[in-house]
Amino acid sequence: MQCDYFDAGACRSCTLMGTEYAVQLADKQARVAQTLAGLVAPQAWDAPQENQESGFRNKAKLVVGGRRGAPTVGILDARGRGVDLRGCGLYEPGLSAAVRLLPELLAGSGLTPYDVPGRQGELKHVLLTRSPDDELMVRFVLRSPGQRRRVQELLPVLRHRLPGTRVVSVNLQPGHRAVLEGPEEEVLTADPTLPMRVDDLVLHLRPRSFFQTSTPMAAALYRQARAWIQELSPAVVWDLFCGVGGFALNAAAPGRSVLGVELSEEAVLSARTSAAALAGTGPVRFEAGDATAYLSPGHGSTEAAPPDLVVVNPPRRGIGPLAAALQASGVPHVLYSSCSADSLARDLAGMPGYRVRRARLFDMFPQTTHAEILVELVRR
Repeated sequence: MQCDYFDAGACRSCTLMGTEYAVQLADKQARVAQTLAGLVAPQAWDAPQENQESGFRNKAKLVVGGRRGAPTVGILDARGRGVDLRGCGLYEPGLSAAVRLLPELLAGSGLTPYDVPGRQGELKHVLLTRSPDDELMVRFVLRSPGQRRRVQELLPVLRHRLPGTRVVSVNLQPGHRAVLEGPEEEVLTADPTLPMRVDDLVLHLRPRSFFQTSTPMAAALYRQARAWIQELSPAVVWDLFCGVGGFALNAAAPGRSVLGVELSEEAVLSARTSAAALAGTGPVRFEAGDATAYLSPGHGSTEAAPPDLVVVNPPRRGIGPLAAALQASGVPHVLYSSCSADSLARDLAGMPGYRVRRARLFDMFPQTTHAEILVELVRR
């Protein structure tokens, strides 16, 4: 992949830009295997799942810079000034079209970009997510509610110029710090969720829900997990750190009980919305709770016996105390999806009672060193 922004030194976020993709993928697999050496045997690795090297991102996290009437969308430079990256080649084609149009829409809205050095202005970020059905979620991150009215007035323009716009929200992030969004969010549209079709499953994303960066890679990841789960044929599955329910809903099958646990109540609402459309499977339910404590004595579940399979898909920091709880539990199988080989290595080392039977890398983030790793653990 060639990038004018990278070549000009305007953006160096893609640290592997200019490296042939086949070399990127092979090096990434080698680095991950080396990090997990002694924990994952060489013969346990399946072939890595490749991605397309450009046009793969389903979301754009855009810093708004510039000035009122002439905004930039992209990143900030070392001085805190906006760098316009509207032509970034990482975005899916439909998302790319929306990003290219966004500065024009913002320019006519009267919204004032937040000036980081001067600590003035209101609009900090615009966060876009595109579904495979070419629908959009558009989130405006403001410093205060002062320009909410301008976002509201922009709604008909958005829907006219970007017909797939389905969900629009305002997020408040009042602090002067490098934080993408704040805890307060108001949805301005009648639809509160963006349906995200992943193979034969539709996940419903609310504004603060997490979803993988590349939809085709998310689909490949879920297909692999579902295949491994089908081979194990567990009667009871717990999906801890379940998010919007991707793994839990893919584990659903006739005669199987599935429970998803997630700290975010908003994500649990999304998962329940998606589960309501399932038919012909065993019970699938979702609870809001601390996944790291769910197997610990005196915490979490009141189930009489541990499940046959636990699925975990934690944040980058890993599963924390849940590793010790799994080690002490009677759970025979674990599926662990990780976005960090370092935290995965630490957690696997903390569960010596398990061995990795198989593992696979999914290239969720081409042009960078990041990857998603799925491993299947069995009791020794």
